[in-house]
Amino acid sequence: MSDVRHVLVLPDRDAAEEVAQALGDRFGVREEPRVVRDALAGEDDAEDAQWLVLLRDEEEHLDAAALDEFAGEWEGWREEP
Repeated sequence: MSDVRHVLVLPDRDAAEEVAQALGDRFGVREEPRVVRDALAGEDDAEDAQWLVLLRDEEEHLDAAALDEFAGEWEGWREEP
């Protein structure tokens, strides 16, 4: 079993939470993705934070390009972990 992970970067918490919920419907993700706040280096302001949706893909059935396009619907992107 591999430890493949995907990181989706979103501009705000609402978008990250919507993406986390929609992953199950769109991609059949069974495991609950983690939503975490990622403060930008050197920034103290909460407005200058990105939100990450972390999901494991141990079976490697999720397409990276499709995830990137999906995140783009919320003005986000997929980043290599």
